[in-house]
Amino acid sequence: MVLIDAGNKEYSQASKVDRSMTLRNLMKSLLNGQKDTPGADSCVLVQSPEELEAAIRSRDRLMVLFYASWCPFSQAFLPTYRKHAAAGEPCYVRILVDEGDALTEKYSIEVYPTVLFFEKGKVVQRLDGVYHRGLSKGELEDFASRCAVT
Repeated sequence: MVLIDAGNKEYSQASKVDRSMTLRNLMKSLLNGQKDTPGADSCVLVQSPEELEAAIRSRDRLMVLFYASWCPFSQAFLPTYRKHAAAGEPCYVRILVDEGDALTEKYSIEVYPTVLFFEKGKVVQRLDGVYHRGLSKGELEDFASRCAVT
């Protein structure tokens, strides 16, 4: 029997109800305890595709992190991105997306996390995560310097 304790929830392989729990749902459940607090950092969390498009239109330069709540590589990279956003220009935003989301198709997001840099509404640079590894602080710093972002 496999038993995973996720806070107050238990997922047992023997339980008929919990058998349908996928790894993705388990990761979402585990990570839901990490709530974003408004104003906690300078990296704005946009909530919808419409908000993202408005942010892209309203800024000359914009760095956007596409990440998934269920992805451990996204969650590991998020503090690095937030810290970089606090120290840099231009505006930094992030958006939670899942596979099959219209934004993943529109921007060809195949790996989480992925960072896109927009200038005047168009994608001019992209930094795609590496399968089973994600992104590192050094990769973000190199990417920001290529985009002439401090």
